[in-house]
Amino acid sequence: MKKQAPPVQKNETLTVTIEDLTHEGAGVAKVNGYALFIPQALPGETVDIKVVKTKAGYGYGRLLQVQTKSEHRVEPPCPIFYKCGGCQIQHMDYSAQLAYKQKQVKDVMGRVAKLPDVPVRPVIGMDDPWRYRNKSQVPVAFQKGDLVAGFYAKRSHSIVDMDQCIIQHKENDIVVQTVKQLAKELRIPAYQEQSHQGVLRHIVARYGKTTGQVMVVLVTKEKKLPHKEAFISGIRKHVPGVVSIVQNINNKRTNVIFGQQTDVLWGEHYLYDEINSIRFAISARSFYQVNPEQTNRLYSKALEYADLTGNETVIDAYCGIGTISLFLAKKACHVYGVEIVPEAITDAKRNAKLNQITNATFAVGEAEEVIPRWHDQGIDADVIVVDPPRKGCDEALLRTMIEMKPKRIVYVSCNPGTLARDLRILEDGGYKTEEVTPVDMFPQTTHVEAVASLVINS
Repeated sequence: MKKQAPPVQKNETLTVTIEDLTHEGAGVAKVNGYALFIPQALPGETVDIKVVKTKAGYGYGRLLQVQTKSEHRVEPPCPIFYKCGGCQIQHMDYSAQLAYKQKQVKDVMGRVAKLPDVPVRPVIGMDDPWRYRNKSQVPVAFQKGDLVAGFYAKRSHSIVDMDQCIIQHKENDIVVQTVKQLAKELRIPAYQEQSHQGVLRHIVARYGKTTGQVMVVLVTKEKKLPHKEAFISGIRKHVPGVVSIVQNINNKRTNVIFGQQTDVLWGEHYLYDEINSIRFAISARSFYQVNPEQTNRLYSKALEYADLTGNETVIDAYCGIGTISLFLAKKACHVYGVEIVPEAITDAKRNAKLNQITNATFAVGEAEEVIPRWHDQGIDADVIVVDPPRKGCDEALLRTMIEMKPKRIVYVSCNPGTLARDLRILEDGGYKTEEVTPVDMFPQTTHVEAVASLVINS
């Protein structure tokens, strides 16, 4: 049977009405039932578009002009918003961003988890949804005869050079501007992806909001850093609050930012920050939430859902450097944290000691292997907390939790789609999802985190 051709053609110009938004923030229009995805278009708008790509079931359009504007459309304050791929929805007012993110979570709860009646609470947003990121990772390149540093353009590896990013703390901007200028003055070659030549690959800045401390990480292709002493001296002179200058060596052809070797060039191995009076030592490669203000709200909601009385044994799977574990330890009898990354467990133990928390035990390994071993040793959890990566929980871990039958499971998620998939498995295994609360950790972007509360069916 011959496939029916799409009702639109590439390079055709059309006037369409936007009906919805995708999870990537693109407007959705329909032409004779055929879906067209148009970035920067908002629901309710009538827009002129140019068709740029067609596939069998859907196509893509480029926004040419907005004829009828949405009441939620605003002028993006960032001058490079339409070029940069870092933010997707700066053109939408913040109340509409929160409503859009709540709808994202509701949609997957019905479509994927098959739980359309589970309450999805309003998104916990920010009072000021700007300048919230405490970590900046900026690629460096040589373009048109000049060293540039910025973020990648949408769907490309071409860098949009920038002087500031208004979702980053200003301290991170100072680091990027300083390192970029020093690299130019000292003629340190930028890394060139295609030829695998050059020196400076990424500039990474970390900022402790409660302490004012700054860490500068120079990711280089080789260990040899030209004009190293002058580089260090320039950073110390121009970056207020700097306590650590670190070099990470990554000599592989890869999109991964960090290599395996990290050397402290000057200062401390760590910077410090606090969330809800818990102090954390953060190294160059530590995972630490980039929005501490919202992390406090996210973890407070997780603590609320854990419903601890002080008598419970809690297991924190995917514990990282112990951020959630130490929150939980203040209310639990004992917390056991497991994480596959050895360096993270070293940091977790250090952070427990730093806060004089003695009722937390940490182990290296895969959760689905370590937790059954604890079970064999007589360690049974009343509550299990999971905070997995975007791909969600390993299925073996889900099966392990179902077999262990803790009274409560608290699921912290950075991906509503995999959260919904895993909730379906847990529901089929005997758990009931009580409610889900989304938290806006990344304003101006399409990303949304969520916390789900589950109880065992009695």
